[in-house]
Order: sequence, then C-alpha cells, then structure tokens
Amino acid sequence: NQFVIPGSNYHMRMSAMARLKSIFDNETWFDVALPEVTADPLKFRDERKYSDRIKDARAKTGLNDAIKIGYGKLEGAAVVVAVQDFDFMGGSLGMAAGEAIVRGLELAVEKKSPFIVFAASGGARMQEGVLSLMQLPRTTVGVQMLREAKLPYLVVLTNPTTGGVTASYAMLGDVQIAEPGALIGFAGARVIEQTIREKLPDGFQRAEYLRDHGMIDMVVHRHDLRPTLARLCRLLTKSPAREPAPKPAAPIAIPAPTVPAADMAPAPPHA
Repeated sequence: NQFVIPGSNYHMRMSAMARLKSIFDNETWFDVALPEVTADPLKFRDERKYSDRIKDARAKTGLNDAIKIGYGKLEGAAVVVAVQDFDFMGGSLGMAAGEAIVRGLELAVEKKSPFIVFAASGGARMQEGVLSLMQLPRTTVGVQMLREAKLPYLVVLTNPTTGGVTASYAMLGDVQIAEPGALIGFAGARVIEQTIREKLPDGFQRAEYLRDHGMIDMVVHRHDLRPTLARLCRLLTKSPAREPAPKPAAPIAIPAPTVPAADMAPAPPHA
C-alpha cells in the first residue's frame, strides 16, 4: 500500500529504495555513481565522533549518504530521480548530499530529461559546519543550470522537509508538490512562537496549510503521485500523451457444430 495506513491515510516514511521502486517503470533503474567526498572534514566530535555516526548510518540504511540518485523510465519517458532518506542522519544536507544533488542535475542536463527530487530532511548537517552551509548556494546554482537548459524541475516535499534544504533546492521547483500532512518549513514552530510571541494557527507548516496560502502548488496522495509526475513531465516537455494500451479483442463466439446422433456413437474397437 506504498506505506500509507488504510484507516487514517497517514503517509509513513519511505526508504530511498522503496521510493525509487514506486516511481520507475517495472521497478528498474540505473544507479547513478556519486562523487566521493571527505567523510569527516572537520574531525568533528560531540557526544560521539562524527565518523562513527556516519558508519552507523551507512550500516542502518545501506546507503553511502543521505541521497540516492536513479536514472530510468517513468511511464516510458526518461527521468532522473533524487531521493533523500530521512533515516540517514535525518536526511541532513552535507557535502556528500550536495554533490549528489549537483551530479543528478548535471546528469539531467546531459540526458535532456526532467529532474525529480523527493525532499526529506531536518536541514544542514551541522557536523560539517560552513562546508554544509555552502551546499545551499551550490545546489541553487545547479538548479539554475537545469533551468537554463529549459528542463523541468519537480520537487516532492515529504514529511519532514525543514531547515537548509527548504532554504535551497527544495523550494525552487517549477512545480511544488507535497504529500498529505507533510511538515514543511524552515525554523520550527516553537522557535517561531518564541520569536513573534504569538500563538500559531492550527495546521501551521503542514502541506495543506502551505497550499492554501500559496507556498506550494498541490498536495497529492502517494497513490496518485506517479501518474501526476508523469503527466507533469509530459506537459513541461511538450511530449505527446501516452497512448493507452489497446483493449484485447472480444472473443468471437463460434457455434458448436451439429453432429448427427449416429456419429456420436462410440467407435468399434480395433482388431
């Protein structure tokens, strides 16, 4: 059921692999090789070493970092898809994730195909300091490169998408889509309330609230997401609509031949 709870319609978190399987035709795609970066550039340590946190996240998710890129077909059309996995250190944006987004954008320009990103993040990766924050302008320049090539850039905001990711590539899409109930914002609601000293309205920073106030374009149920993305890609690339598969021909009824009663008698045994 694509990780949607039937009774409440609550959209559970999806891993990067599960997301890619749900988008590409026949659950088949090419994994895009991503550039290697320095694992712990600042030799950072808080309660634990940053290098140990990275090792644990890799063992937990099977990913090298928070973003996975795939290239394949969506309803017959070639697309590049980037997926952020929140289970990898909260989907935080560090150097490796920034390089992944830039590489995906470069590949989309190279293949002349749309670029789709599924954002899920708590923000910039603080263990990488200013090197993490530098990914905001880098990814923004990458999006501009795609825009200059006149190729579609579609963003799907999932729960949650916050911090530096919201402040960069996650809010620059040609079409901004969100899953139902997704938390989307920059600073947390508690910080905002303390800053403005006012009570925030119900549903603040949720997908439906942002749609009603013009910050995103549409809220799409996960079951409808794949055809919606395919339709938008066709629209923005001026591609012809996909022809529906031909219906199978109705079986022709052939009347049974009339056999004389004498012919229906059993044949005599052979000598």
